[in-house]
Amino acid sequence: MSQQEDDLRALAKIMDFLRAVSIILVVIHLYWYCYEAVRLWGIGIGVVDRVLMNFDRSAGLFHHILYTKLFALLLLALSCLGTKGVKEEKITWRRIWTVLAAGLVLFFGNWWVLSLPLPVEAVAGFYTASMAAGYVCLLMAGTWMSRLLRTNLMEDVFNVENESFMQETRLMENGYSVNLPTRFYYRKKWNNGYINVVNPFRATIVLGTPGSGKSYAVVNSFIKQQIEKGFAMYIYDFKFSDLSTIAYNHLLNHMDAYRVRPKFYVINFDDPRRSHRCNPIHPDFMEDITDAYESAYTIMLNLNKTWVQKQGDFFVESPIILFAAVIWFLRCAHKAV
Repeated sequence: MSQQEDDLRALAKIMDFLRAVSIILVVIHLYWYCYEAVRLWGIGIGVVDRVLMNFDRSAGLFHHILYTKLFALLLLALSCLGTKGVKEEKITWRRIWTVLAAGLVLFFGNWWVLSLPLPVEAVAGFYTASMAAGYVCLLMAGTWMSRLLRTNLMEDVFNVENESFMQETRLMENGYSVNLPTRFYYRKKWNNGYINVVNPFRATIVLGTPGSGKSYAVVNSFIKQQIEKGFAMYIYDFKFSDLSTIAYNHLLNHMDAYRVRPKFYVINFDDPRRSHRCNPIHPDFMEDITDAYESAYTIMLNLNKTWVQKQGDFFVESPIILFAAVIWFLRCAHKAV
């Protein structure tokens, strides 16, 4: 990314240099062909006069009035091609051609102004004004043309075409996959596709703002398709009973996907009336003393929230270990009976 930004800065500097040289050529043209007015105004520079004379003798730069104008226009066009301007919805090709035509007429068609029977200063003023106006029009037309050549903003106000891309259209399904149907816009038409989660065991995260449709578009499909494939599911239903209702009804309609008929349980700490009962420290769940320690650890840290920052401390670990020993003793006593 840093290299790309450096390249863009270098390109911008080159474009600015070309445009500066183009403006310098316009100024030199006015200096040469309005020299009498320049001399009367007292702004002539002897060094510049000698340099321009040498250029004229060696390269014939001022042998014709069009030479410097053509060079200035060429450099201006090159600088516009490398310019990425701000997007503007109102730009149209008709507007561009109108401004371009006006610029060409003012920039190239003002040679007759030098022959007007007016004072030298007035002729120079009219010639300079017409040439400056023509140059500004050419600059505007070139910049707008560059924008439309890069992105066709007239038919694509929000730049949808340039930001669309080809997505997956194949349905890649296996015994574990979750396949989310999609629709995407590409090459001026809508296409049907799929987001194929072929290996859900690697975990999936869904991010979005509240109300953006995460559950509707992704979570519900995960629940339904995994039930259809015969998987057991553990669902944390934060907005009970939204997901629970979907899972329960879908399970009733797809019982044939399971070789062993599954059961549906709900643990609800907020409303025990709508909850099954569960004993997490039941002796049958304790296969090893580490199970007792983990149960004690979880219970004690939930009862004493400040202990979370004091893990490893003697006065924190001692009661946890003592409680784990009590749980394990009761488990062994239950087994003995």
